[in-house]
Amino acid sequence: MLPQLKAGAREKIVTFIRHTVEESGASGVAVNLSGGIDSALTLKLCVEALGPGKVHALLLPDRSESGSDEEDAHLFATSLGVHVHRYYIGGIVGEFSSIVGVEDRRVLGNIKARTRMVFVYAVANSLNLLVAGTSNKSEFLTGYYTKFGDGASDFCPIGDLYKSEVRQLASESGVPAVFIEKAPSAGLWAGQTDEGEMGITYAELDTILHSVERGMDAASISSAEGIDLAAVERVLEMVRSSRHKRSSASIPPIDGTVPSPDWPG
Repeated sequence: MLPQLKAGAREKIVTFIRHTVEESGASGVAVNLSGGIDSALTLKLCVEALGPGKVHALLLPDRSESGSDEEDAHLFATSLGVHVHRYYIGGIVGEFSSIVGVEDRRVLGNIKARTRMVFVYAVANSLNLLVAGTSNKSEFLTGYYTKFGDGASDFCPIGDLYKSEVRQLASESGVPAVFIEKAPSAGLWAGQTDEGEMGITYAELDTILHSVERGMDAASISSAEGIDLAAVERVLEMVRSSRHKRSSASIPPIDGTVPSPDWPG
């Protein structure tokens, strides 16, 4: 069973964004706008919470010429009236890769994601902004993001929404259909798509994750949802193996009270 968007989710997120920015004393937010549905929805919700004058959208292409995703993102940001910053990162990524000798496209993809993070935080720091992350719950639970890259942010407005719920909320919030209908992609290499790389559709992925959240085991999920058991077990392994991405750096306890968000408790 696919998760369904909870009533009042939009209002809760908008209130959360406004409260988080006000409490921090920041002047607004910076959002890395990729051309996909997650960042488009995040940008729209930030504008609703703060007004366009306090929202900065970053376009960070790795090609000097505009692609369709960048054009979609730029048009959307402009229509919302937010501040738009565009920086070409291809030269930096290429130089870094050349120096280190990177050939693996996955490693190169991580370099791109982390380079974008550096730019977003550079703009945010210089303008007293918070970085609003754009990752969703499906990505967080499976580790389908780059640690200290697209997973890095000061807060993440849609982090408790599965991808299927993101689509529902995007439709409710007036995000243009071009973002809702296009195949999800991190834009890490030509032709890359999320579902192609993971080897499973988001509908199946969200069904599995939502079933786990409701206390079902792999065999029960496979039987009840008609999803191959091997696919279910593969998703559960993704969750287990990516646990480190959802935690702070591990620290061995020496005095018994390691640094943590709730220190000294």
